[in-house]
Amino acid sequence: MGLAKRRRTLGYSQEKLAQLLGVDRTTVGRWESGRTAPQPPQRRALATALDISLHELDALLSPPRAASEERPGQQPSDPPNAGDPDEMIRRQFLRILTVSGALSALPAEEAEALAAGVRRGTPADFARMNSHLWQVYQLARSKASVYPVVRDQLTTLNEALAGKRGNDRPLLSAAADLFQLAGEVAFDANRYADAAASYALAASISKDAGAYDLWACALVRHAYVDMSEHRYHQAAHMLGVAERLAGRGDKALSTRHWVASVQAEAHAGLGDLEACERALGRAEEVRELTPGSVNGGWLRFDGSRLAEERGARYVRLGRLDLAEATLRQALQHTALASGQALRRRGAVLTDLAAIGVKRRDPEQAVSYGREAVDLARASSSGYVARRLRDLSDEFGPLSRDHRVAELGAEIATLSTP
Repeated sequence: MGLAKRRRTLGYSQEKLAQLLGVDRTTVGRWESGRTAPQPPQRRALATALDISLHELDALLSPPRAASEERPGQQPSDPPNAGDPDEMIRRQFLRILTVSGALSALPAEEAEALAAGVRRGTPADFARMNSHLWQVYQLARSKASVYPVVRDQLTTLNEALAGKRGNDRPLLSAAADLFQLAGEVAFDANRYADAAASYALAASISKDAGAYDLWACALVRHAYVDMSEHRYHQAAHMLGVAERLAGRGDKALSTRHWVASVQAEAHAGLGDLEACERALGRAEEVRELTPGSVNGGWLRFDGSRLAEERGARYVRLGRLDLAEATLRQALQHTALASGQALRRRGAVLTDLAAIGVKRRDPEQAVSYGREAVDLARASSSGYVARRLRDLSDEFGPLSRDHRVAELGAEIATLSTP
């Protein structure tokens, strides 16, 4: 039995075990994957929480490696294979971010020196291409399929940044737009470090461009990275900054309403129902804006997702009756009909399955959970797969039902970095 299996046997999720030990949930995940080991002061508390001896804990933390996993000359501490496709993508992605960040900060005369022989694009060209890429990203079944085109566009952007003259705000705005899209591709693949790096660069460039709405949206997306790791206090702080920036932006845009919607998620994570409801109320005001408040790219919030978002917040807060009614209503929307918006529909189905788990209703958990698994496979969405992994962590005693156990096995086969 491994550490993760022992935890599930006791009915603990990673989050609950982390709370017992006073650590972050990601720390528990790293222990279970073998990437790190608990420090001596943590070992006794961990053994106590798992109701085992320290000797038994050592056995769980040090499982024997199969002979087929060993290769002559390889040490346990060997780094990941540098030729691994995922690692190559990650290194290339970070290299582009690093180079672009440096070029955007160079004085004009130094950038000119690097621009010799480089093909240049105008800000208008980038804006049109970025808008097209956002549409492709939104419609793509597999978000990862958009990566090669975004990568090529990032490379072209490097060249344009190297050849820019002076403080070219339109080009900087186009760059901030594109880096937010690059972050979205990374976030969907659960590459949170890469996503955070891209959003941070987008925020920095937006600041230089004086583009407050772009800047606020980059911070909102960065807050999602914190919330994915249950760091709700940090997310709430960043969203507070985003709220102030949005207040200085274009009042005709829906930026401030999107900030409020995401603030509701952070408040739900902190268990504050009243603050969550207030934030949702501010988000609902988006319906009062005239058409044109969204651009379909870096700003897409038009209120059409509020039902599913409200339902998800209620699930987090434990208001199951309110959550179920809201989520069932959301599934009736045309945009979430079967075969449409696979990622969004998968997230709603996962929330409905979570309600079944909390009610100890195996039939509801399995019915919705299996459809969500099918959508995760069809869309190759790391986001939906991650949500389902979180769901399986909550099964606890419900895993004794063979149907739930089979669902857990299906979820375990999903690919999540």
